Amino acid sequence: MRGEIKMRTIDDFTVPKEYLSPFDKYLKAAIREWADKEVIPYRRKFDEDYKEHKYVEPAFKKLMVDLGFQKSIWPDEFGGWGLGQSNWMMGASFRVMQEVSRADSGMGVALGVHWWPLVTIAVEPHVRMDLCEEFAPMYVETDTPTFSATAMTEPQGGSDIENLGAETGRTIQTTAELDGDEWVINGHKLWPTNSGGVCKLFGVVCTTNRGSRDPNDFAFIFVPADVKGVKQGEPYQKAGMAADKNSDIWFDDVRVPKEYRAWRPGDDIKYFGEIMSSGSMGSIAFLVGAMENVYEILKDYVSSRTFHGKPLKENDAFAGVLSDIVRDVEIGSITGYQLAHMLDRPDIYGDRWGPEMVAKARLYKMWLADRAVEDVGKAMDLMGLYGCDREHDIEKHWRDIKIIQLWMGGKQLCQMETARWFYECETL
Repeated sequence: MRGEIKMRTIDDFTVPKEYLSPFDKYLKAAIREWADKEVIPYRRKFDEDYKEHKYVEPAFKKLMVDLGFQKSIWPDEFGGWGLGQSNWMMGASFRVMQEVSRADSGMGVALGVHWWPLVTIAVEPHVRMDLCEEFAPMYVETDTPTFSATAMTEPQGGSDIENLGAETGRTIQTTAELDGDEWVINGHKLWPTNSGGVCKLFGVVCTTNRGSRDPNDFAFIFVPADVKGVKQGEPYQKAGMAADKNSDIWFDDVRVPKEYRAWRPGDDIKYFGEIMSSGSMGSIAFLVGAMENVYEILKDYVSSRTFHGKPLKENDAFAGVLSDIVRDVEIGSITGYQLAHMLDRPDIYGDRWGPEMVAKARLYKMWLADRAVEDVGKAMDLMGLYGCDREHDIEKHWRDIKIIQLWMGGKQLCQMETARWFYECETL
């Protein structure tokens, strides 16, 4: 006799408990409640809401302002939580992004990218207290959701900018010229998450010498969105990720103080590697969260529909596919938290901006993105017409995770970075 069987939930997927932050259970509980009340009941309306965000913005206000996540990375002396100065920045943010993405991965991306450029100035061991003091008030002294963005992709270079190992900034067309005590920035960027009128502070990838491979010419410069000469276009209508606005940004003789450069020649490109490794970690969190919700939806379906007088899940052919799906969610969860721990412990695993960590983060993201697209496709197949019906949300998750698979250079750049480090490739 089997006895009473405990009902399994997404909380039965393994999370390495020894890696969790001391406040993990509070983060999970707060966002789980937020997701179930503020997002999941409305997310089917997000696709048509890509411009106005009339359904998205109230949920963001609850998350960013009422729950306070737009303050989290800043030092506590400037009104933040001090998360960036803790030993738990990556692990805690992984949990948050995973839980948000269970409800809507576009919202998870918007939150994760809000932190993305700020990592360069608000996270140990390279905190810029002067810039924290300068920028923190726009996030902590407001009752309006406030977002950041990393502006890197360009019309003529695409993901070449992110391919630092091969290009070292050679293809960057957005220029920064020092004029006295100010940077003068000119250029055109595409696709930044939180553009389209959302962003209040850009971290802009520039070159001080167009066409140069010299690492010293790579510059990462902060630009407030309200500075004269900054223009944001209308949000794109995309296949998915409607809660994440993307657009064009133009910089026309934009002037910002010299001090707004994140660091200095040579260090900007070094710490930009941290944006790459943490971006891959965030991608895994978005994928795990979405896949967990697919599991929830699929489990309800195969438990309530019958074939030959028994639930679908009790048939061997179905069970084999269901097993493949939860296998990848389980491994993805463990891998994501392991990577977050590695990024939180550079004393053990090495610098989070180093080529080793960038390559390993890339390969984990590449593996899970491939598995997620395949697995959610299988879930759609198992559910038949219900799988591609918007009323059941599986197809929404598929559209969203396909975009995750494609960004940051897609699978190809992940492959090149992985091979470059593990095989000591010199020409890739």
